[in-house]
Amino acid sequence: MRITVVASGLSVPSSTRLLADRLAAATAARTEGAEVTVVELRELAVDIANHLTGGFPSPRLASAIESVTDADGLIVVTPVFSASFSGLFKSFFDVLEPESLAGKPVLLGATGGTPRHSLVLEHALRPLFAYLRAVVVPTGVYAASQDWGAEGDDYAAGLAERVDRAAAELAALLAPDARPTPPRPIAHGRRDDEPANVVPFAERLAALGIEQPRDPRG
Repeated sequence: MRITVVASGLSVPSSTRLLADRLAAATAARTEGAEVTVVELRELAVDIANHLTGGFPSPRLASAIESVTDADGLIVVTPVFSASFSGLFKSFFDVLEPESLAGKPVLLGATGGTPRHSLVLEHALRPLFAYLRAVVVPTGVYAASQDWGAEGDDYAAGLAERVDRAAAELAALLAPDARPTPPRPIAHGRRDDEPANVVPFAERLAALGIEQPRDPRG
């Protein structure tokens, strides 16, 4: 089971990478045969910018994109900049092909200096991945500076509980009998699973013995 972690922290070490590693370890512990790959966007910043302006990915950016699109599940973590995800984080997902994340389980994470930014998970990250038609687990994990211990390794019980709950939700989606089936593509203006014949509303009313109301405008 392939799990790809996308971390967009800018410093080394980074609380964003630390949270990403915690989430990955907790998910792998609950997923049989898990293979974890980490994509550090800080190392790909120039490649992403060149792809946005030139239209062609470098070999290492292409490898990172393949790791994301071929994964069975994703863990994505961004620092909070100006009350939203970082520009580097958004730029990476901008270069992905449309529909490449459709139906893919995703766990959301974010880090920031204050708990006041925790709603970034709901007002920025979740709408983004809903638009990409990914399957986002219910629990997102936000870590503020106060959630980490003085040594930068131990973390508070509240964060540990959120990590465990989110990891369990992602692992449940990665189970072989729980993988979501991506919706079939739209063809000729109609989804393949839509009925070919649509009964007009007036006929439905007539079948029920209900007279269709007259237009008051005559």
